[in-house]
Amino acid sequence: MTDSSIKISVLFVCLGNICRSPMAEGVFRSLAKSHPRVGDVDSAGTGAYHTLNPPDDRTIDTLRRHGIIDYDHGARQVRTKDFHEFDYIFAMDAYNFNDLQRLQRRVETRGQKTKAKVMIFGDFGGRRKGEEVIDPYYGADSGFEEVYEQVTRFSKNFLEQVVYTST
Repeated sequence: MTDSSIKISVLFVCLGNICRSPMAEGVFRSLAKSHPRVGDVDSAGTGAYHTLNPPDDRTIDTLRRHGIIDYDHGARQVRTKDFHEFDYIFAMDAYNFNDLQRLQRRVETRGQKTKAKVMIFGDFGGRRKGEEVIDPYYGADSGFEEVYEQVTRFSKNFLEQVVYTST
């Protein structure tokens, strides 16, 4: 039996934290904002390329087109303490998943037990295990719509399968 007072925290991770992971964070926050079981929600990058920069304009434009107008974020890199603070850390693709697993192993080899369950977010895609969120950065604006569709589907499935069923 699960304690329904325990909040579930989620971190979304891509490479630079300006396209996919902030889109996932914004969508997830919007979908889960009134759920009492959802705790901290954030996003980060495995790289520090865009630290403190806002999300890509195309990410913000896509979120706004879908009614998410209250999203504000400054890019940051994944930190060691994220593995202790978040229940779920979702990678947008296999490359970032492998980096996250390597970082988590490094923390744990120092004798620190971590609580984060590191997964590919697309495991909640409903189509195939390990579905990757496409990287729209170098493509056309339509790629951001595809990312929106993916992270919305994944978020809804995660909420349904993990959050709502554990209340």
